[in-house]
Amino acid sequence: MSDTSIAPLADATPEDTAAAVEIEVRAIGKRARAAAQTLALAPAARKTQALKKAAGLIRARAGDIAAANAKDMEFARAKGLSEALLDRLALTPERIEGIAAAVDATADLPDPVGEVLASWDRPNGLRIERVRTPLGVVGVIYESRPNVTADAGALCLKAGNAAILRAGSESLNSSAALVACLADAMEESDLPRDGVQMIPTRDRAAVGALLRMSDYVDVIVPRGGKSLIERVQAEARMPVFAHLEGLCHVYIDGAADPQKAVDITLNAKMRRVGVCGSAETLLIDRHIADQLLPKIAGALVDAGCALRGDASACAIVPSLEQAVEQDWFTEYLAPILSIRVVDGPDQAIAHVNHYGSHHTDAIVTEDQAVADRFLNECDSAIVIHNASTQFADGGEFGMGAEIGISTGRMHARGPVGAEQLCSFKYRVRGTGQCRP
Repeated sequence: MSDTSIAPLADATPEDTAAAVEIEVRAIGKRARAAAQTLALAPAARKTQALKKAAGLIRARAGDIAAANAKDMEFARAKGLSEALLDRLALTPERIEGIAAAVDATADLPDPVGEVLASWDRPNGLRIERVRTPLGVVGVIYESRPNVTADAGALCLKAGNAAILRAGSESLNSSAALVACLADAMEESDLPRDGVQMIPTRDRAAVGALLRMSDYVDVIVPRGGKSLIERVQAEARMPVFAHLEGLCHVYIDGAADPQKAVDITLNAKMRRVGVCGSAETLLIDRHIADQLLPKIAGALVDAGCALRGDASACAIVPSLEQAVEQDWFTEYLAPILSIRVVDGPDQAIAHVNHYGSHHTDAIVTEDQAVADRFLNECDSAIVIHNASTQFADGGEFGMGAEIGISTGRMHARGPVGAEQLCSFKYRVRGTGQCRP
């Protein structure tokens, strides 16, 4: 079988034309469509076997993956990537083990394909079942996170789909090494290695070619910055599971436990500032701001976070930089946090719904009624009570891994795992009925 996991176009020259890239991408699509037909019918045990083998290969090839990542890091530094994006790209031994563990966890999930979601009998004797089925071919476009390569490939396989991966230019070598682990494991398990392929070029024309390929690709999952999402939504000729920016909020209610407020805010912002679940705005109730905001601000500053505040926040903590309107719309992906003092939950919810990206938002409060209001009225894919926004992760949700956090409203919303990478069909069983 053809192997596209080791990128023949990785050193693309200026002479590479859009036409050549289109031919390459369409060839990948054709192979993916053929592989998807086999994977849709693959026994659950064989898919699990392939995923277990893939996790083992990732561990066995950790040195090779680290060496490939070192090349990517060198390329990314030369390109001038920010520290937050470099952190997303970097693969430490612990992170490589985390990738393997996520593949293992995906292998251990129940197989979603063929699950009967509902069944009922009609008065005429027809037996109707709604059954989960694979989507087909899933295209994934992402930026500087090589772990997405393994997560996407593993989840697509678990759900009986073929995957076409378009990694960011910075993670090309790391992603190719991980795709090779998945493809080799599939081949060793008597599954088509073309079930997971990577578009092996940095040429941006590949994105356009993939988005036009509706005859081979059933759904696109973009994961990256706002410009990437906007381009995909504008150009894609197939459905899109949009992973929009993570403009996440923490609201400290007037009935918040002070220590929880400090601990949750610090973790939500500073655990890892470059992930989509990192908080970018803190909202705090005016009734407790005088007493609590200095403690929260002090903990954040001690951790290395720069703070920007509205007029009320700056009056309480004079060292804050004055926030401007654009700050409330900004996903910093850096140790920067904007702070606004609000007049209770109504204003907090209104702020989240107006300025947020509908990704993940949290409330800290001991008032259950206020918590319920926030969880019900915030129009976000993930809403959290008394816990950090950094739990916005498919692995933390028990889904093994995720391809992304969908902020749209159709089909999949929130973490996109194996179940969300399925559709369904109706099976109708009769005994000779004819419609009058």
